[in-house]
Amino acid sequence: MAPKGYMTRRIQFSACHRLHSIHLSDVENKQIFGKCNNLNGHGHNYIVKVTLFGEIDPTTGMIINMTDLKKYMQEAIMNPMDHKNLDLDVLYFSDKPSTTENLTVFIWNQMKKVMDKSELLYEVEVHETENNIVKYRGE
Repeated sequence: MAPKGYMTRRIQFSACHRLHSIHLSDVENKQIFGKCNNLNGHGHNYIVKVTLFGEIDPTTGMIINMTDLKKYMQEAIMNPMDHKNLDLDVLYFSDKPSTTENLTVFIWNQMKKVMDKSELLYEVEVHETENNIVKYRGE
C-alpha cells in the first residue's frame, strides 16, 4: 500500500458582502450582524486553503499534480468570487447570509463539482480576517 499524505494550496481573493438574512427583520439583522450589516456592505481579502488527502503515487511522487489543484481552485473559487459582490453575483447566497461558514461550505461544494478525484478533498479553510477562520470537511 502506498503512503498517504496531505497537500494544501493557498489562494487569496477579494470580495465584498453584507451580512444579512432574508429570514430576519431589519432590526434583528442589525442586532445580530452589527456593523457588518451595513447597507452598502464591506470587503475582505479572503485567504482560502484547500487540503487534499490521499495516496502518494509511487511513479509521480504526488497525490495529484499541484497544477491541477491550482486549475480547480481557479474554476471553483477565483472565477465566481474574485472581485465580486458575493450577495449579488453568487446565486448560492441569494437565500442565505454570506457568512464565512456559508462561504466555506460553498467553496467545498464547488471544489467537489470541478475536481476529477473529488474523494481526495479533505478540508477547506477560509480566513476572512487574520482572526476569523472557518474550516469545513464536508460534514
